[in-house]
Amino acid sequence: MSQAPHNQTGLNEDDPAEAVVKYIPWVLPVAGGVLMFLLAFIAVVIA
Repeated sequence: MSQAPHNQTGLNEDDPAEAVVKYIPWVLPVAGGVLMFLLAFIAVVIA
């Protein structure tokens, strides 16, 4: 009852999620700054 070794080809593939994770510390603050600017601009235009 010997089992054939499993091919682990999935471990060597590039994960798209891991490629995005390294940019999150830059993207989140920039997106937050843009969002705050747009909300402030809308508030000034409405006032």
